[in-house]
Amino acid sequence: MRLDFIRPIYRRAGPFASVYLDTDRSKEGASNVIQRRWARLRQRLAQAGAPSGVLDPIGELVLDPAEATPGRAVFAEGREVVLTEPLTSSPRRETARWSPLPHVVPLLAQRGERVPHIQVLADHAGADVIIVAEGPKRELVVEAADWPIQKTGEGGWAQYRFERDVEETWRRNAAATAEVVDKEAHGLGAEVIVLAGDPKARGLVMEYLSKDSAKRVTVAEHGSRAPGAAPQPFQAEVDRALRAWADRRRAELLDAYAAGPSATGLQETARALRDTRVRTVLLKDDPSSTATMWVGPEAAQLSTDRAELLDWGVEQPVEERADAALARAVARTDGEIWFVSEIDSPDGVGAVLRF
Repeated sequence: MRLDFIRPIYRRAGPFASVYLDTDRSKEGASNVIQRRWARLRQRLAQAGAPSGVLDPIGELVLDPAEATPGRAVFAEGREVVLTEPLTSSPRRETARWSPLPHVVPLLAQRGERVPHIQVLADHAGADVIIVAEGPKRELVVEAADWPIQKTGEGGWAQYRFERDVEETWRRNAAATAEVVDKEAHGLGAEVIVLAGDPKARGLVMEYLSKDSAKRVTVAEHGSRAPGAAPQPFQAEVDRALRAWADRRRAELLDAYAAGPSATGLQETARALRDTRVRTVLLKDDPSSTATMWVGPEAAQLSTDRAELLDWGVEQPVEERADAALARAVARTDGEIWFVSEIDSPDGVGAVLRF
């Protein structure tokens, strides 16, 4: 996954308070439970040295009933929350950390890969096009021609001409839909296009799509623009298509890692990040990991060897979580992080290199 959405946080000097809290309000008495959870985490942060000016805005956010979500990740620095994101389920571990770098990796792992994609529900009257990436999804309605739409089957001397006009309307709407999808896919960098709806309309849209868009299409058998159509079966097919893409991408990265050029282990990966040679860091998703590295104030200043940082002129290297150091370096060098269950590395870290 790309880390564009967390890159601005590294403009802050730190230190950071990183909080992962279960904020599920679906049960009776949940507000009191959340207050107790936050009080426990707040005390832990205060004991670690976090001032009240950092902790107060976190408390205001997590205790606000209007911000009810199953879980929440919050990062604060100075006197403000600098990044927060709702979690779709409770955090795997409730965490309170006061540290030089934000502890973002649990958020990345639980958030999962956000695959930019387009959902298309097509019929002869046009299509509903849903664009999904970072930020709110966008919904477009495409209807280039509204008459004639329906064949009558009544016969008569004008039947052939009428049916030809109907099919021309279908084609005009399909061509307009394909034009919108092509434009949005190119601008978004969409990896997946899920096409559903009337089978004839789907086929016509496919005829007009560009080759680049067509190769990204997954045809869904469920889904309709009709009023009252259940959205769940279509969404299930969208979810399957996105998981299939992520699985393919993960397999491609592991193959590229095995074929090289690649870096294996924390120190090799750190050196490659310093040289801006890393395309993708592969990281074993291990919430229990306690691996650390030495870091300086700049993203490229990371090493498993404190003396190495001293040799580069870093006056006061700081020991920090290895995954936090890697995330900062990846975010600042325009790379990616992918979580993998198996990687041929003794410490669960490696990298696919650009060169």
